[in-house]
Amino acid sequence: MPLDKSSIRTYISEVSEQVGSRLQDFLPEGWAVPKQLGEAMKYSLMAGGKRLRPLLVIAAAESLGGSREAALPVACAVEMVHTYSLIHDDLPAMDDDDYRRGKLTNHKVFGEAMAILAGDGLLTHAFYSAVQASRRYGVAAEAVLAIIEELSVYAGPSGMVGGQAADMEGEQGLTDLKQLQYIHEHKTGDLIVFSLKAGGRVASASSEQLAALETYGRAIGLAFQIQDDILDLTGDETKLGKKTQSDVKQGKVTYPYFLGLEASKAEVDRLTRIAKEAVTGGSIPHPDNLLAIADYLLQRDH
Repeated sequence: MPLDKSSIRTYISEVSEQVGSRLQDFLPEGWAVPKQLGEAMKYSLMAGGKRLRPLLVIAAAESLGGSREAALPVACAVEMVHTYSLIHDDLPAMDDDDYRRGKLTNHKVFGEAMAILAGDGLLTHAFYSAVQASRRYGVAAEAVLAIIEELSVYAGPSGMVGGQAADMEGEQGLTDLKQLQYIHEHKTGDLIVFSLKAGGRVASASSEQLAALETYGRAIGLAFQIQDDILDLTGDETKLGKKTQSDVKQGKVTYPYFLGLEASKAEVDRLTRIAKEAVTGGSIPHPDNLLAIADYLLQRDH
């Protein structure tokens, strides 16, 4: 039985708090890091947000009976990669945003050069963090090697960075839904897929279990981004922490642009069903949290 709304909110809040607590001290004591660089990295890392990707690392590990403690270094790693991507996305050369999560963007506080370096620092430090799953918690070296390899692939030129590049190219003339789906699957979806598979690897997942987690991740990743497109049109700025209608103002095409609002909502429903079916086929022993997270994301308003 999936958790009810209240229980899943409690679970999400609990995991978010634990991840946030770990991220407070993300740089080891004794490291000689320039003060402003450390502050710029921490500013965006601790700016709040949904902590969706770390949540999925932990939920996937726990769905296979794995240890939350052992999954936390990997959960922190993926949040660092995600945060670096947001810092760089907000830069004037990219999306040129002034606010993120209701706060001034990194470059508005620390300047463009330091914001770029803060993103660079978070991306690089993510790999150090992931390795600590083995060093400190005994996760098999082979599993961590696979996690590191997949992080570089899913976050790299054929993954998230490729999706971002395609998004920038698309602004100059995106013409079909297939191109938009490519952008969503890579810019947003790949890091979500990584999170689920990485959590699975922490818990010694079989190839069948990894495939189920990947199918779930691919479906909720695309659903999540379509929901973002919908919320950009219909959402509440005070809840979103950023301006609505930004896609329209920037001339970006979205799922609602191609399909219309109602068909886009129906597609989110369809993808959520696919995700839930993937983890209820018998290979995932404890799917309740994953099922509840899928429902929670479907119903979110920010």
